[in-house]
Amino acid sequence: MDMRAILMGVAFAIMWSSAFTSARFIVADASPLLALSVRYLISGLLGVGIALLMGQSWRLTPAQWRATFIFGILQNAAYLGLNFVAMQTVEASLAAIIASTMPLLVGFAVWVFFGERLRPLGIAGLIAGVLGVTLIMGARISTGVDLYGVALCAIGALALTAATLLVRGATSGGNFLMIVGLQMLFGCAALSLATLLFETPRFNPTWPLFIAFTYTCLVPGLLATVVWFWLVNRVGATRAATFHFLNPFFGVAVAALLLSEPLGGRDVLGVIIIAGGILAVQLSRQRQ
Repeated sequence: MDMRAILMGVAFAIMWSSAFTSARFIVADASPLLALSVRYLISGLLGVGIALLMGQSWRLTPAQWRATFIFGILQNAAYLGLNFVAMQTVEASLAAIIASTMPLLVGFAVWVFFGERLRPLGIAGLIAGVLGVTLIMGARISTGVDLYGVALCAIGALALTAATLLVRGATSGGNFLMIVGLQMLFGCAALSLATLLFETPRFNPTWPLFIAFTYTCLVPGLLATVVWFWLVNRVGATRAATFHFLNPFFGVAVAALLLSEPLGGRDVLGVIIIAGGILAVQLSRQRQ
């Protein structure tokens, strides 16, 4: 892996992790499903427009259309929609930690359901991940965490895991930015329907909302997704996924810095254990 790929991987981890903190600012002044659907409309139209200017086509292969739809529904609508709703009551750092378990869930799923061989290092990584999450959740439950919100985050992580497994290798063939933009528009459509069915829209225009919303649309929403697809195309999905081990660190660090969320000793230890588990699982899969 060359230095450029490493820098892009670290940049992706920072952008991805920061989205939980910006989401907390957004849901404080706007209803979550409405805000997220508008975000996807803006980011999706920008992505498609830039892709057209770059000469990309929306004449995708059947596999690309399937991947676009699956990611749009499972990742953009289900995963992020559930997280936005949850973060009305759940701290950004905890939501980031739960979401960061996705590589562990993928590693477990391909081992159990797809018959992929997992080395002892990978098995140890899965066990470490479980221990780390248990340590953090034990500390948070003792302080009165909202279990309903935690459950929404957990279901969201499962949805992201399913999306990752269902579209493995299906996005190859070019038109990356077009795929990203169309995924977001699919997510927008699904979330708009959910807004009509389940939410009473609210909107309180404030500067924190404007700044967080703009940042979320352009950086985690569009730029991070483009960087991820670039990284996968350059080094492969398994190697690219190694950078997810940085997400727990950056997730809690950004939340502590911008939201002043408390960070106890058990949280720090749990984050280190989870990050080590993610790295072990990814390294184990790379060596096969």
